[in-house]
Amino acid sequence: MQKACPECGETIRGRVDKKFCSDACRNSYNNKANKDLRNIIRNTNNKLRKNYRILEALNPEQKSKASKGRLVEKGFDFNYITSIYTTKTGKVYYFVYDQGYLPLEGDYYALVKRLQ
Repeated sequence: MQKACPECGETIRGRVDKKFCSDACRNSYNNKANKDLRNIIRNTNNKLRKNYRILEALNPEQKSKASKGRLVEKGFDFNYITSIYTTKTGKVYYFVYDQGYLPLEGDYYALVKRLQ
């Protein structure tokens, strides 16, 4: 019994358990199958990377202050963070890797860098 390649339909030659006719067909098939998953991961990582670069640029001294308007103007997306840290006093810091921000009064944010 001859099997057909699920990607191109060619007859598969070789080992009995072989699923594709070539490495190119195997790669093409798997890339198509994982396309949606990879896109969402790539888009999320791009947004996190952009947020990180914005925080890093606005916080060169590892502790500063910025307005919400300035963050938004640079393209910061408050929906993308990597962790949340709550202090003993109840203050909530939002982090993008080691760059973080703390909401202050009047649409300002304290920008911090977590020491590793």
